[in-house]
Amino acid sequence: YLLLVANFVMFVFELSNGEAFIFEWSFVPARFTADPVGQLPSLFTSMFMHAGWLHILGNMLYLWIFGDNIEDRLGHFRFLAFYLICGLLATFAHMVFNLGSEIPSLGASGAIAGVLGAYMVMFPGARVRVLFGLLVIPLPAIIVIGFWIIIQIFYGVGSLGSTAEAQVAYMAHIGGFFAGLILAMVF
Repeated sequence: YLLLVANFVMFVFELSNGEAFIFEWSFVPARFTADPVGQLPSLFTSMFMHAGWLHILGNMLYLWIFGDNIEDRLGHFRFLAFYLICGLLATFAHMVFNLGSEIPSLGASGAIAGVLGAYMVMFPGARVRVLFGLLVIPLPAIIVIGFWIIIQIFYGVGSLGSTAEAQVAYMAHIGGFFAGLILAMVF
């Protein structure tokens, strides 16, 4: 619940402080590679920022649905550590594929992708309710999350070699997901 609140508080703060605040506290790969020590705070602040209402609502919905089960399994403090490590590894995955990028990267998506990866390891047989048209149907979580990661990989690989910079940090999603898969076994 505190992660949900922290994300919403930061989002409101972000909205009230505008573009300069967003650029200052987001993770910018080129800026980080030029000054890693000076840009260290952006590794964490960027995890609690979002690009708009759909971005934060989508991320927080996924955190709400899947995060509580992982937290129950790991405990509060280990879950927080797990979440932050997944977010950091997701950010570094994004950076590796976008070293010279001046585009700010922000959002909890990488950390939440880690939660999804952990869910696949810890609850492979669980079912989740999914809105399918006008119906809510239960589906195996492995299908729902598996479909999500396949889409991320498809678009992530498709964005490699593109001259246009992506608006979505697919490599952060992919990196976070695989970090979560591995760290779920470690934690």
